[in-house]
Amino acid sequence: MRKSIVSPTAVAAAPIEGNWRDLERIARVEITSEDAAFPIEHALGKADTTGWRAASTGPQVIRLHFDEPQSFRRIVLHFVERGAERAQEFALFAGNGQELREVVRQQWNFSPNGTTEEMEDYTVDLNGVTTLELRIDPDRSHDPKQSQHYASLQSLKLA
Repeated sequence: MRKSIVSPTAVAAAPIEGNWRDLERIARVEITSEDAAFPIEHALGKADTTGWRAASTGPQVIRLHFDEPQSFRRIVLHFVERGAERAQEFALFAGNGQELREVVRQQWNFSPNGTTEEMEDYTVDLNGVTTLELRIDPDRSHDPKQSQHYASLQSLKLA
């Protein structure tokens, strides 16, 4: 169990830095894999870092469980791939933990000699969110046994 005593003013999940939420403070994260050199904190933090990367190939899941129901109006996802040509698909789901609905699904082609970054900025109207789930298929194989690439996420920002 996670437990800490906070002042009453800290309980409200106040947006930070131009309305971006402090995800490290308001959520617990579950991940299917993590490279020790690229922990999930690097993608969810407030500063630019190296981002998160999976330790194993194939589809991966990043799931945020919020301490209190949240409302979101904006979601920004940033992916970087400079080393391999690949086609990636991600899907973002939100809900109350028991029932998640798809918010967005996107495919992107990375090319080391051309397109190395994907930045998605979505305007949304999500209320009462207790769980946000990001599913990343780094090479659209949908089969972990056939996948040859590692999922990664440079940053996830919510406002």
